[in-house]
Amino acid sequence: MLETWQADGEGRFGEWGFARCLTDADGRYRLSTVKPGSVPAADGTPQAPHIDVSVFARGLLQRLVTRIYFPDEAEANDADPVLSSIADPVARASLVAAAVDGDLRFDVRLQGDEETAFFAF
Repeated sequence: MLETWQADGEGRFGEWGFARCLTDADGRYRLSTVKPGSVPAADGTPQAPHIDVSVFARGLLQRLVTRIYFPDEAEANDADPVLSSIADPVARASLVAAAVDGDLRFDVRLQGDEETAFFAF
């Protein structure tokens, strides 16, 4: 199961920016939402628009936490304090969704060469 948290289009958090998605037998999911606006980090630095994602699955004792960034926000992504803190370019790229036929695709990979970057809390 994926759990998402996000700001609204203006970068404000409210009661509606939460969702849970189950995956199908092939591990696919679909989330329909608005693109969030930029929100400030704790120090006031602007963060690129993103969606916070928690992954819950059998065999995981604790959730895995990652983010989805938007491919049309290259400048904001480059300046984002969280995304730019990831030194490995492959890991950093794993957090940017791919534009596919008018939608965005974000694959969560738990292991392997293209493993999604996860954050420790």
